Amino acid sequence: MLSPELIRILSLTTVFLSVVLGGYIVLKVTANRQAHARAVNKRIAMIASGTAREDVYNILRRNDWLNAGQSGGLLDRMLMAVRRQVIISGLDIRFSRMCIGIAVAFVVLLALIIAAAVSNGFALGAGIWMIALVSSLALSVGLPLAVINVFAERRRKKIQSQFPQALDVFVRSLRAGHPVAGALELLTREMEDPIGSEFGLVSDEISYGAELRQAMHDMAERWDDEDLRLFVVTLSIQADTGGNLAEVLDNLAKVIRERASLMMKVRALSSEGRMTGLMLTILPLFSLGSILLSSPKFYFDVADDPIFYIGFPLTFVWYLIGLAMIRVMIRVKV
Repeated sequence: MLSPELIRILSLTTVFLSVVLGGYIVLKVTANRQAHARAVNKRIAMIASGTAREDVYNILRRNDWLNAGQSGGLLDRMLMAVRRQVIISGLDIRFSRMCIGIAVAFVVLLALIIAAAVSNGFALGAGIWMIALVSSLALSVGLPLAVINVFAERRRKKIQSQFPQALDVFVRSLRAGHPVAGALELLTREMEDPIGSEFGLVSDEISYGAELRQAMHDMAERWDDEDLRLFVVTLSIQADTGGNLAEVLDNLAKVIRERASLMMKVRALSSEGRMTGLMLTILPLFSLGSILLSSPKFYFDVADDPIFYIGFPLTFVWYLIGLAMIRVMIRVKV
């Protein structure tokens, strides 16, 4: 039988240990959150959370498909372009899962359109199936790709604005006496995403034995960016001919800034055309979805007309041709 005094001591000891353990857990969680908050980019945050550097590299570097699709046919190149946009967008979604989501959305939309036709008393003829298939395909594929493209272009513009600053940091580090690997490591710690994590991948590849030119070439292919390709060409020329790398990169940073300034002027002058192109791209899909939801009989009443079999798919063909022409007209290269 335990005495009341011993029970009191054990109770106080248990409370004390519980408070100490709870305080330790709170401090640990707070320290981890502060480490994540202090991390300037995703790669540093993952390393700070305890993820092994090799695992971080494998998670962030999702471009093994690049070389496989360059020599393929048209379909392979189209898939490669879509995968590149998914990676550039920074969305935490894998290409395979995105394809599954698009397939599910296609089936759901197809079922809804067929159900709407049946509920309104229409027979499931060839015209109804054509409306259902084409509309489901356009909405389930077009809208996700449009959203991904918006996020990808936003991040591409950000890395383009960060690149001259990254070159300045790189040049100052070289002039201070740091080796190339040390200068790259400094970029990974000082620069925010997306360029901070991208240079982190370059630094990891060099640590694993790759050459700087090849690592930067992979980065340029991931982003499909002319400034990065110009940087790769500069490194190649400097490696073959020699010279002061810091001075060469300093001049390159000035050229890129002047090019960016000219590009901003061009974008300002072409803003009306780009906005018109955006509206002409979105409005047809929005109108199609709105009509199918609010008044499906608008299409179903004429679905069995022989002219409809030609006119409806031809409308989407002309829509795709118009998209291609608009893209060529508003895409100005400097």
